[in-house]
Amino acid sequence: MLISRTPVRASFCGGGTDLAAFYENHPDGGAVTSLGMARYLYVTVNPRFDDSIRISYSSMEIVNDVNQVQHELVREAMKSTGVTSGIEITTIADIPSRGTGLGSSSAVTVGLLNALSSLAGQQMSPEELAEEACRIEIDVLGQPIGKQDQYAVSIGGVNTIGFLPDGSVSIDPLTLSDQTKKRIENEFSLVYTGLTRPASSVLSKQKEMTSSRIQELSTLRLQAFQVRSALERGALEEVGKLLEESWQIKRTLVDGITGERLDQLHDQLIESGATGAKLLGAGGGGFFLVHGDENMRQRLNETLNQENRVLPLLIDEQGSTIIHDDGKRWG
Repeated sequence: MLISRTPVRASFCGGGTDLAAFYENHPDGGAVTSLGMARYLYVTVNPRFDDSIRISYSSMEIVNDVNQVQHELVREAMKSTGVTSGIEITTIADIPSRGTGLGSSSAVTVGLLNALSSLAGQQMSPEELAEEACRIEIDVLGQPIGKQDQYAVSIGGVNTIGFLPDGSVSIDPLTLSDQTKKRIENEFSLVYTGLTRPASSVLSKQKEMTSSRIQELSTLRLQAFQVRSALERGALEEVGKLLEESWQIKRTLVDGITGERLDQLHDQLIESGATGAKLLGAGGGGFFLVHGDENMRQRLNETLNQENRVLPLLIDEQGSTIIHDDGKRWG
């Protein structure tokens, strides 16, 4: 048996500029500053005695041919790595894997590729994992998504990720002191909205409107560098204010990003003393990323509804990694 562990991600600023509709048409491309979170997606793979395929996630599949696999990410990761029969695959998530705005779907793809390629004896580098996950999700499956999630969860840590007009990607890790990292984990929280929504519906609309909202998206791109500077200086209150500015732009881009219930929760977060709050991911549900003083998390736990679970923003430093390998190999 072999087990991969892949973090989900939280994006501070720049989301939306990782869509090809933007970065291919902007002279400097797009940019996102994001963080790999110590909340994980686990993939276990184990050779089976026979040639059948068993997959366990929110559903269970047992099939005899890889083309019969209904879970499209599993199917395409199997084809990519050449592990196409005699395998059992299980996915387990710390946080629900769809509609939460944390890049969970890409964490599934990256985790699958990491586990299956390792089982096949051809382990991939973090950059290779991200590149192949982008190919599967965007090129093969035609999902209307960007590239930030695949790189953030493959590499981990805190990075500014650049998306250049020629399609290449640059990774620029932030230089953060141990004190700043501790403060990030004490002062930033995730607040669950109680709502989930597939990202594809919002992202399809955003892709269509990109050419008419270049000015707003260019501002979001600039904020990725502003938030990088603030994080490296330990100016976390400034980061909170940038989150708020980013949210006020993002919520106006297309219909479906926000709604009455989400706006009410946002206002409640600000009234509880948050310096800023931004909905993560495409919008419509999932988690708000919130900044406040070190006592804000306690205030939120005391005042919010039970469904609005509050989690600390914990930093993952490793990215997608193999955490168990008993030496058995496929084939």
